Amino acid sequence: MLEEEKIKMFNDVFAPKNSEKVLFLVDVPHDNIQDNQDWIDRRIMADEWYKSFKNMGEKSGFIVEKLEFNATGLHNTPLPDDILNTAKNSDLVIAMTEFSASSSLFKICKEENTITRAASMPTVEKRMEDTALRADYKQVQRSAESIRKLLEKTVGAEVTFTTGDRIYVDLRNRSPGKEAGECTKSGQCINLPSGEAWKVPYEATPDEIDEFGESKTEGILPHGFKDEIVKYKVKNNRIVEVIGAGKKAEEMRQFFSENDTRRNIAEFAIGCNPNAVVTGNILEDEKCTGLHIGYAMSTQLGGKTKSDMHEDIVFAKGCPVEPVKVLLIKRDGTQTEIITNAKLNYELLE
Repeated sequence: MLEEEKIKMFNDVFAPKNSEKVLFLVDVPHDNIQDNQDWIDRRIMADEWYKSFKNMGEKSGFIVEKLEFNATGLHNTPLPDDILNTAKNSDLVIAMTEFSASSSLFKICKEENTITRAASMPTVEKRMEDTALRADYKQVQRSAESIRKLLEKTVGAEVTFTTGDRIYVDLRNRSPGKEAGECTKSGQCINLPSGEAWKVPYEATPDEIDEFGESKTEGILPHGFKDEIVKYKVKNNRIVEVIGAGKKAEEMRQFFSENDTRRNIAEFAIGCNPNAVVTGNILEDEKCTGLHIGYAMSTQLGGKTKSDMHEDIVFAKGCPVEPVKVLLIKRDGTQTEIITNAKLNYELLE
């Protein structure tokens, strides 16, 4: 991406204004959290973006700072208080990190009277400047809004996977959201690259179960890793069993046993960035025109479950497991086949 293209993208997505304070957050390895080449390259990319923003700021009258901090070690582990306080006093925060800071930034942006808007870019790669970051974000915004409207009327979803497994996701009693590549107003918090709409499943927490009963989310959720497919048995919106005899299955059993809140099904989402490509990097994979389902923390998306992390399983064309069919079900029982053979049916969008 040429410098002038980059500047245009910065203005289209962020629209930084005179007298604003822009903060870049960059995490760094420490102690037993080891460095890697992708992380090194990301810090170089962050420095390039920081310098581009500095040049913009000198011409437009806004301030740009960069803050490095010790990496948390897990996606969406809460950021330290001193980092949060610095972010709260910034108009725009851009987090180019190894470990996702999305949940912490979302919380700041949703505080009353906040001045902050934020873009979280965990595991972003330089090559994305030529794929998902190059998207026509006006079109992405239209697609995301259309999907959000569909999810607004949806009370459940049925998913059939290429493994032959199926899951029903209970989507009652929650409001959908979208992430479309616009971060121009206080209170907005996005991932970048962008392009998705989501809805948190009904979680049947103690304050709502008496009125609405148990969650109907149930089935088998396959999780494709590089050399192994692990299957999660889901009941009442929780992962109740890890099925598999391989090394990764055993790792995931241990992982879920360490914190019971990680078992929560936290997100049902549909990607809509046509420039995104599947490479194994979830930040971009989940924006591809397919499905992703997240587990653990949901509060950052409008749900009710707090946890120490949030992770997405991506089901898009080219992933180890793909969705054969995704049906959105309305209250009156009518169905919309939003995804067929891992591809978003764009003709259904407004």
